Amino acid sequence: MKINEKFGKLATGEQVQKTAAALLGNGFKAEVVGGADEAKKRILEIIPRQAEVMTMTSVTLDTLGLDKELNDESKYHALRPKLLKMDRNTQGREMRKLAAGPDYVVGSIHALTENGHLLIASQSGSQLSSEAYAGGKIIFIVGSQKIVKDMDEGFKRIYEYCLPLEDERARKAYGVRSAVNKILIINKEIAPERITVIIVKEKLGF
Repeated sequence: MKINEKFGKLATGEQVQKTAAALLGNGFKAEVVGGADEAKKRILEIIPRQAEVMTMTSVTLDTLGLDKELNDESKYHALRPKLLKMDRNTQGREMRKLAAGPDYVVGSIHALTENGHLLIASQSGSQLSSEAYAGGKIIFIVGSQKIVKDMDEGFKRIYEYCLPLEDERARKAYGVRSAVNKILIINKEIAPERITVIIVKEKLGF
């Protein structure tokens, strides 16, 4: 698959500020940080020690080292290590219930429009229920290259940039192809301070 490199370019400072203001207007908490180290530090400040936390599969989290940090069971009530020990064939129901409504969910998104709308693509959809509604507090870390003008550009970014890169990653990691089977769009959040979007002025993830 050919990659549209247009969607890998960092947003301007003006775009970042416009997007952050739009997020606030749509009921999200929005923060802007300068780089990866600051983003990681901020996440660890937000999530209390021993809190129940679920990390979503994310190149952004891997890059920041947050996946390893937040799945340390001596520091947090980490759900992903528990899920990895369970048998999907015999404990599928328990696994779905455990992952559906964590107190804290940490992940990323695939596109963020300048008017403050979030797009999240998935092959299985396993992360979408908690991010849409069931999770307590949701934290998205977003490299500013993910900011797009509008929804149309958001869909193009998913198919022309994210999918080719994720397909390559999935084939190397799991030996399978990736696909955009489900897309979650979050336009607004009605629960106060439920979703925090941290925009990083650095290229992170896909």
